[in-house]
Amino acid sequence: MSSTECQNGVIKLFINKAINGRNNLCGNNVAQLRKKLNISQKKLADRLQLLGLDIDKNAIQRIESGQRFVTDIEIAVLSKFFDISSDD
Repeated sequence: MSSTECQNGVIKLFINKAINGRNNLCGNNVAQLRKKLNISQKKLADRLQLLGLDIDKNAIQRIESGQRFVTDIEIAVLSKFFDISSDD
């Protein structure tokens, strides 16, 4: 399937968002897991940096709120940190 669609001379771009308008599916889970560990967004970012992920508190906030896409590399590191499968 093409990323664009042309109808009556108007090009429509497909938007990569979930049905609820969020840019990711894992943000709610990241927030729940972080809160379960009773750590701040800054502390989570700091710990992920120790695992080699270049991320800051603002990125964590945007992931949790669904405003930011999450890469496969970030999912792998988050899964490792939270000790869960990337399918969770």
